[in-house]
This record gives sequence, structure tokens and C-alpha cells, in this order.
Amino acid sequence: MSKILNYFSEAFEELKTNVTWPEWAEVQKYTIIVALFSIIFALLTWGVDEFFTKAIAGFFNLLKG
Repeated sequence: MSKILNYFSEAFEELKTNVTWPEWAEVQKYTIIVALFSIIFALLTWGVDEFFTKAIAGFFNLLKG
């Protein structure tokens, strides 16, 4: 059990001393960029899905005849 506690203690100490954390403004900027990219990617995925749904439905309607 002491090895586990020691591991977490050392990991936390390393996070405090050796990691360079970004400024809050930079975090906010990147958060907005990621959110916008996610929305755009979701809309593109939805658009491709709708296109193929209609294309496949049209293809099967042609086969029905």
C-alpha cells in the first residue's frame, strides 16, 4: 500500500513542479477552438450521413421500380 501512496505522491509533486501549465486565457482560447471544431465536424458528419441516406434510399427506390 505504501508503494501506491508513494507513486501518487511523487506524481502529484511532479505535476506541481515540472509541468508547465498554460495561462488561463490560453486555455479558454483553445477550449473555444476545440468546441468550434467539434461543432463543425459534427455538422459535416451529419451532412455526409444525410447525403448517403438519401442516395441509398434513392438507389433502392430505383430497384423497386
